[in-house]
Amino acid sequence: MSCFRLLGRLLLFLGALVPAEAARSFLCCDYPGGRVCLVSADGKVEWEYVCKGPQDCWSLPNGNVLFCFRTGALEVTRDKQVVWEYKAPVGVPVEVHSCQPLPDGRVLLVECGTSRIIEVDRAGKIAKEIKLVTTPEIKVHVQFRGTRKLPNGHYLVCFTGERKVVELDGAGKVVRTIPVAGDPHEVVPLPNRHLLIACGDGHKVVEVDAQAKVVWELNENDLPGHPLRLMAGCQRLPNGNTVFCNYLGHGHLGTQPQVFEITRDKRVVWSFADHAQFKSINQIQVLDVSGDVTRGEILR
Repeated sequence: MSCFRLLGRLLLFLGALVPAEAARSFLCCDYPGGRVCLVSADGKVEWEYVCKGPQDCWSLPNGNVLFCFRTGALEVTRDKQVVWEYKAPVGVPVEVHSCQPLPDGRVLLVECGTSRIIEVDRAGKIAKEIKLVTTPEIKVHVQFRGTRKLPNGHYLVCFTGERKVVELDGAGKVVRTIPVAGDPHEVVPLPNRHLLIACGDGHKVVEVDAQAKVVWELNENDLPGHPLRLMAGCQRLPNGNTVFCNYLGHGHLGTQPQVFEITRDKRVVWSFADHAQFKSINQIQVLDVSGDVTRGEILR
């Protein structure tokens, strides 16, 4: 047998040992495109809802979609019937940049401008309010992003313009402050008490332990040929992989994949790029992972 034929068979054998890239279905926000979409594993947009500047989104156990956008938040059925709504105050600069469904049926929101966390009940009324204090020079648009409520009643808030993540107790008292190398857009609490933080224009994603020590990070040029842009939404999968949105606004539209899934050792195992259908993707929930989002079983 020639050496070339032997080499060919060896390459085929080695290729069989490498699992094929698994495509994923997902829910996402296209902030500059002004819509929330459900996308099938083959890349087809199966559902969409048009709104201005969507920033966060969730697929609920009942099949509905919860999302926030510039002036409020909605829960919508798959046939686009609105079953819950919150409208931000009018007459003042307000932007709603994060939402989270809670176990008691309330929805957690964070508002820039009014500088507050609110929990809104099923009637659309504010049931709880936590005031947030930010420095006066921070513009409304960059005050806050990803905000999550923990099982113990505490809150994690990305103070985007101040480059920090803050943990507050249930009454709004600051428990700890974590400086971030960038303008954080997402913070994901993990079961081991670690935090996964997307650092915005810091061009990186970090995982920190309970003492805020970095135990894992993905840096700007760690993926050959795919520099990290603005790091926005992210999700930690049960297999330990991380899915993150490589937001391509700020001058990078159409240049590279909008979403990556990487292993702990920083190998890309899935990516998504569709510049015809999406301007950019800033938030994502992978849908082939089971769990109740209202109980924190999906890590995002």
